Amino acid sequence: MAQLRIRIVGEKLPGRSCAGYDNIHVGIQKGQEVVDLVAGDAPSAVFDIMVVRRDDDGDFRSPYVHGKKGDRFLYLSWGTVDPGTGEFTMFRRLKLMLEAIPPGLLRSGTTSLEAYLTLTDAKGNPTCAAVRPPAVTWASA
Repeated sequence: MAQLRIRIVGEKLPGRSCAGYDNIHVGIQKGQEVVDLVAGDAPSAVFDIMVVRRDDDGDFRSPYVHGKKGDRFLYLSWGTVDPGTGEFTMFRRLKLMLEAIPPGLLRSGTTSLEAYLTLTDAKGNPTCAAVRPPAVTWASA
C-alpha cells in the first residue's frame, strides 16, 4: 500500500449568494462530515488530503474516499452556513471521480497528485454531479 497526497484546487467559485442560497461555502466530505469549509466568494478553495492506494488492485481508501470499488470518488459539498450557529446545511455535492485519473499519473512511485477544476458551472451555480476530465485536470505534483 502506498500513501498518496491529493491536492484539490478549485477556482472561480460562484460567490456567497446564488441558486437561491446565501452564505454559501464548500468543503470536502470526510465520512459523513463536511470539513475545511471555504467561503463561496474566496479566490480559490484548496483541499489537501491523504489516501491509501493499494498496490495489489489500485483501489483507494481513506475517510475522504466514497463509493464502491471501481467507482471511488471524493465529495466536495456545497451548503450554507448559519451565521448565528455556524451550522452547515448541504444543498449540493460534486463527485471528483478517482477512477478517471489518467492511468499514466498513477505509476508505482507516484506520491502526490493535484486536481484543478472550476467550481462554477455554465449557469453561474456551484458545480455539481460527477466530474471527470476534461472538467478536471490531474497532474503529478
